[in-house]
Amino acid sequence: MNSTLKKTAAAIAVLACFAAAAVNLNVHREVLDNGLTVLLHPNKQAPTVSCRLFYVTGSVHEVPGKSGLAHILEHELFKGTKKVGVTDSIADMEFMAKEDSLQALIRPAKIAGDTATVKKLSAEHDSLVNEQRKLFVKDELWNAYQAVGGTGLNAFTSDLMTAYIVTLPKDKIELFMWLEADRMQNAVLREFYSERDVVREERRMRYDDKPTGRYYETLNSMIYEAFPYRVPTIGWPSDIANLTREMADEHYRKYYKPRNAILVLAGDLDTTSTMEMIKKYFGNIPTGEAFAPLTVRDPEPAGEKRFTVYRDDAPDLYNLVFKTPEVGDSILYALDIAEGVLNGRSGRLYKRLVEEEKLAVAAGAGNSPNKYVSEFSVSVRLRPGADVAKVEKIVWEELEKLKKEPVSQREFEKVKNSSYAGTIRSLTDMENVATMLAWYEMYGDYKIFLNWADQISAVTPEQVQAAAKKTFVKSKSVAGFLLKEAK
Repeated sequence: MNSTLKKTAAAIAVLACFAAAAVNLNVHREVLDNGLTVLLHPNKQAPTVSCRLFYVTGSVHEVPGKSGLAHILEHELFKGTKKVGVTDSIADMEFMAKEDSLQALIRPAKIAGDTATVKKLSAEHDSLVNEQRKLFVKDELWNAYQAVGGTGLNAFTSDLMTAYIVTLPKDKIELFMWLEADRMQNAVLREFYSERDVVREERRMRYDDKPTGRYYETLNSMIYEAFPYRVPTIGWPSDIANLTREMADEHYRKYYKPRNAILVLAGDLDTTSTMEMIKKYFGNIPTGEAFAPLTVRDPEPAGEKRFTVYRDDAPDLYNLVFKTPEVGDSILYALDIAEGVLNGRSGRLYKRLVEEEKLAVAAGAGNSPNKYVSEFSVSVRLRPGADVAKVEKIVWEELEKLKKEPVSQREFEKVKNSSYAGTIRSLTDMENVATMLAWYEMYGDYKIFLNWADQISAVTPEQVQAAAKKTFVKSKSVAGFLLKEAK
């Protein structure tokens, strides 16, 4: 064996050992007496710790008329607490009591159309807020993390949860404990109504005024008839306009508590001392209330659903969506392979639609696992003037091919190996590991994430074909078209 072959063989052996170790990540899971779920993954590849706190409260838990509540609370929890973000908490609460009283008078005046009263009371309210702002220490929580070298500081809301994330030097994780335990108990929803206006503007810019915004919202509501995934996380405009601080505060007091929270740390940490620290800061926080079980499910499809939106400023898009089983169902691993066959520049859709037929500028597929119900989707961005009927015909030809013919062994192994390698590589990034552990624990079991690569490795071409037959059924599909108005 020459030196080059020896080096190659050694590199493959190292990668194989690393892959086996990576899939079997050392994870300590513990549930505190108050219900807080904790996952710790010690890894000394860098002197940092990626911190994640997921509150399992998202738009699926919102009742009609209160959509957007979880999202606005994501914003509000950066305003601070009784200890953080304010110089005088007593005066701060007095201001908010007066402001709430004024808002209680403004709401019926708006309903009655009494614009003069609304204008007068709103001016009085805004004047109080301006005085209250003199007590604020702006962005104190955010700045506290940055001052000690925190990176990746962010928050986001989804259908299922609200997440707060940051990566800290390993000797600064106690700051995370202190700030987040305080935020879990003592958050103060300051400047709520001005922040509500910010969210309304965010919605306008991201959805109402974008050519694709309302199209995708409508597509989503076509996919889900009864299930609350049909409700936009940011909220409907009329709901956002009618959210009150009292609504948000009640939701926070009930549900932003340990029994609905998942705390994940991944990085250079000691499991024993870290658990002691977690119990010190979080162990005595009251459990909080549980959400009622989510029992609603969509009925069986009555047939194929199609809709078209025409906008002069729109890119020409075609979307095809199929509902699939929830996370944990073995069919999702086979559909991951189907995604790899169809997706990417080497995928069948791109080759047919972009390179050969010149009908599109982009084409791909996505397998999107989720709790309760998942999705498999195809998306195509058409070239200007392309024949959309021909595009749709080719997409279905490729889906039917997956149903009728097993994937060739060469293509199958290429896609499977790429998918496996991508999963393994993702396990070297502690920020990704922390996020995925939290996400899959929210789905029901973090081990699903750790076992994903092994499950992919075990898929057969016959299973891919069977999954395609079961999934790609026209009578159960939803097709959306966003097109420029025909001249």
